[in-house]
Amino acid sequence: MRPHRDFLHVNDFSREEIIETLALARELKDRRNSHEDIRPLAGQTWGLIFHKPSLRTRISFEVGIGELGGHPVYITEKEIELGKRETIADAAQVLSRYLGGIMIRTFSHADVIELAKYADIPIVNGLTDFNHPCQIMADIQTVHENFGRYEDLRITYLGDGNNITNSWLELAQELSFEFVIGTAEDTLPDMKLVDAVNKSGKSRAIIEHDPVAAVKGSHVVYTDVWASMGQKDQADAKARKLQPFQVNEKLMQHADKNHIVLHCLPAERGKEITDAVIDGPHSKVFDQAENRLHAQKAILTFLMEKM
Repeated sequence: MRPHRDFLHVNDFSREEIIETLALARELKDRRNSHEDIRPLAGQTWGLIFHKPSLRTRISFEVGIGELGGHPVYITEKEIELGKRETIADAAQVLSRYLGGIMIRTFSHADVIELAKYADIPIVNGLTDFNHPCQIMADIQTVHENFGRYEDLRITYLGDGNNITNSWLELAQELSFEFVIGTAEDTLPDMKLVDAVNKSGKSRAIIEHDPVAAVKGSHVVYTDVWASMGQKDQADAKARKLQPFQVNEKLMQHADKNHIVLHCLPAERGKEITDAVIDGPHSKVFDQAENRLHAQKAILTFLMEKM
């Protein structure tokens, strides 16, 4: 197989590589704003496999690949029926003959791992039910833009222990910060990741069932929908459990006075976050959404440099 790197988890990159990639993201953002041309994907076609609908992931990857000089091909579940019409291993080997790389947004994390095992090209995880590494790279880029650092911060996530929470826990195994998860007793994230963070010697992960204690003194307050895609049948039950963790003006009074609020979108306004907060002065939600483009362009560029 040709030497290459994949990006399936945030901590597939070392601390130094994460910082290097984020520095590149800032450079690419500046160069885009000054209309400078950079084309590391020139002559390449990238496949974008989508088993879940998307706004930010599809548009940011299609625009980003185009701006880097490549050509994106949008591939739906019906077109290839990955793992059904033919094995994932066979599909991976065929696609490797056509494409420069693959971004996949799907349900099963195991399918992405298997695709990467047999592919001869870089595989980028655009989201699974387990994690969402590209989102977290955009998130920590946004944190840096506001605080001038990645580390020595108190970052609080409020809500369901989901793929976003898991990715922050993966990041906390490389960068150093205090990560607080404010959630109900039966909506926890992957507790193996919590243990891994606390054993890493780099960060501290805390589970907190009191929302006020969770946000007290926090520099970053983050939330997501209470029921993720594919879990909407659990929406009412999770809403009852997680209502105390709603990000609202009253709760945010306990955060650091210079705190920022993040949400990976789409938001269910009036549920996990109020209009007053998401549209308020502390919200960096739309900067965060924009940074998906820049962070992902940096990830793709980094992967090309490792070929």
